[in-house]
Amino acid sequence: MQNDPQPTDLGDVRVANRAVVLRHVRVHAPCSRADIAARTGLNKATVSSLVGELIERRLVRETGLTENRIGRPATMLVLDGEPYAALGLQVGADELAAVAVDLGGNRLLTWRRAFAAPAATPAETVRALAALARRATARVAGEGRAVLGLTVGVPGLVDAAGCVPLSPALGWRDVPLADQLRAALRDPDFTVAVDNEANLAALAEQRHGAQAGATDLVHLTGGAGIRAGAIVGGRLLRGSRGFAGEIGHLCLDPTGPACACGRSGCLEALVGLPAVVRRLLPDTAEDGPVTDFLPELDRLKALAGQDDPTVRAGLAETGRHLGHAVAVLADLLNPEAVLVGGHLATLGPWLLPADQAELAAGALAPEAGGCRLEASTLGGTAAALGGATAALATVESGRLPVR
Repeated sequence: MQNDPQPTDLGDVRVANRAVVLRHVRVHAPCSRADIAARTGLNKATVSSLVGELIERRLVRETGLTENRIGRPATMLVLDGEPYAALGLQVGADELAAVAVDLGGNRLLTWRRAFAAPAATPAETVRALAALARRATARVAGEGRAVLGLTVGVPGLVDAAGCVPLSPALGWRDVPLADQLRAALRDPDFTVAVDNEANLAALAEQRHGAQAGATDLVHLTGGAGIRAGAIVGGRLLRGSRGFAGEIGHLCLDPTGPACACGRSGCLEALVGLPAVVRRLLPDTAEDGPVTDFLPELDRLKALAGQDDPTVRAGLAETGRHLGHAVAVLADLLNPEAVLVGGHLATLGPWLLPADQAELAAGALAPEAGGCRLEASTLGGTAAALGGATAALATVESGRLPVR
């Protein structure tokens, strides 16, 4: 016997249909109600009702008529979203970053501030993140926008509750970051979430990067940690508990340098930014631990550009280690592209030739299964941009924002 649909079932269907309409407008705007009905398979009355809701909540707006069609002129629709913003934050090796975007993904602000997270306690990091979030929220509120959500990217394992069980790069264990940040912000009326920085950077690549729209791609972070964020079949690959992608602790050389995780010869200990600086710029240790890596990264670029033989050879070796790991990814996931970010992108002109050669030699499939290896074009705030993109997910899934 078939049960009659319950109101919650009908509500879920409406939410799903609303998401279909909103997604169509985002991808195909300007478009008409008739266009949406024809392309999505929804009937015209349903589309008209859903568009009315979206207009009423200022997620979609009408933008004039078009006569380049058979029959009567049609009213065209585009995303609105002017009253809304989404925030993303990221914790890096030597800085915090904040990005705010509107509903269409257009950047409203991009801020970076120096902060030595590996040397800070979790409580100090939470306070710094909360201060940055409050400033960003105040800025977008001053423009008449309500914040839809906030997502923070960190280098380490993150579970579904926003807790960080382990971050070797930050020296963290069992830090309930989402709960602590929510409390520091005094329980704001928007969602506060935490995810791994590589997952968020991969989302940013899929939406905003050179490979936007790709259904299978990987973003490799560069900085204090090395991690893979993977989009597989159009969806983020998380694993059973959200811990997928920890390629930074793949052991490439058991006799290699010690890693922050307690083992030896991990990819992160060979190609992570602190490791590269220690190996190629040994004089930096004379002044104590490095807390600001930007000057050292600039030095490496300058020396490589001057054909310094030690630096060039060291970067080529780093590229070979990276290529070994990318070949593993190519064999496991067969992505369309692997994008490297952070210092791996900055040093790309000297890393990628050896990296690409190692990929071609190490992958089992001919021509590395068609996998392209390129530097990301999103810059050093890719995870924060991905965090802001993730914070839009509730609305993009068809849930209407609170009035």
